[in-house]
Amino acid sequence: MKRWIVASFIIALAASLMATGVASAQDKFPSKPITVIVPFSAGGSTDLLARAVEKVWPKYSSQPMVIVNKPGGGGVVGTEFVVRSKPDGYTLFLGYGSGHDVVMPHLQKMPYDPFKDLAAVSRLSVHSVAICTGSKSEFNSIKDMVAWAKKENKPITSSVSTKAGAVDITITALGKAAGINIVTVPFAGGADAVTTLAGGHVMIGGGHPSEVMPHIKAGRFKPLAVALPERDPSLPNVPTLKEQGIDVYTWGSIKGVAAPAATPKEVVDYLDATLKKVCGDDEFKKMMVDLDQPIMYQNSADFAKFLQQAYGDYGKLIKDLNITIQ
Repeated sequence: MKRWIVASFIIALAASLMATGVASAQDKFPSKPITVIVPFSAGGSTDLLARAVEKVWPKYSSQPMVIVNKPGGGGVVGTEFVVRSKPDGYTLFLGYGSGHDVVMPHLQKMPYDPFKDLAAVSRLSVHSVAICTGSKSEFNSIKDMVAWAKKENKPITSSVSTKAGAVDITITALGKAAGINIVTVPFAGGADAVTTLAGGHVMIGGGHPSEVMPHIKAGRFKPLAVALPERDPSLPNVPTLKEQGIDVYTWGSIKGVAAPAATPKEVVDYLDATLKKVCGDDEFKKMMVDLDQPIMYQNSADFAKFLQQAYGDYGKLIKDLNITIQ
């Protein structure tokens, strides 16, 4: 009897110590810097958002955030790196919800499942697609561009941030809906695509407001349209595609944070709570205004549901317009 009591006591004590150890380990997160992978080139809208988060993050966390750009494959290279990383919360992905998550899977085989292999942490913003042309272009509207393409029977060339991304699919959908040929030229991120348009190497280009606004303000670009269902607050005088007779709208590029799928819930909750504080920070709000990026925070659960909706909407658009990416 005494042996049974002693054995039971030892087992209970061991279990208690193990539980304490687990709780202690969780309480220590984070104990080292958190690496955030941006799967696009430096200077684009996702990178600018990441840098703003990185600056404010230390106010609310004991450990800093380190941004690392890993462009390639339209965002796939950097994202796959995170998918294959240890699920401990120290390697995250910023840009979750971009075209390679909600568009590409409808068009090509992916090396991972963007929903099963990643855990949604927080949504930070949604970037519309603004369609622009050079200041010397004869196009002053989408109607002008469509009329020119049909009269001349020539293709319109357009720079886009990534192949099969949100901008690419928006421009391709525009061409399909308008009955004209638009040839898209993809790059490794928005910054490169916008630079190509600024250099006059293409006729039009799609980008997010934070990427094109400096050129619009400097008089280098003329905005022709935005692809949202309603006008973008950062470009209030620019009509939507629907206003110009093109029955197309897209979500643009969703910008959220994700972690590897097996990341502990306690860690995801900590990251989500900290990002919520960042989104409510006055300094961060000012930076986002300066970047022409709206703050559109959603918690982990709501963000996951929103992504499924966006994925379904893009799938319907692709099917309805019979879009393929060569």
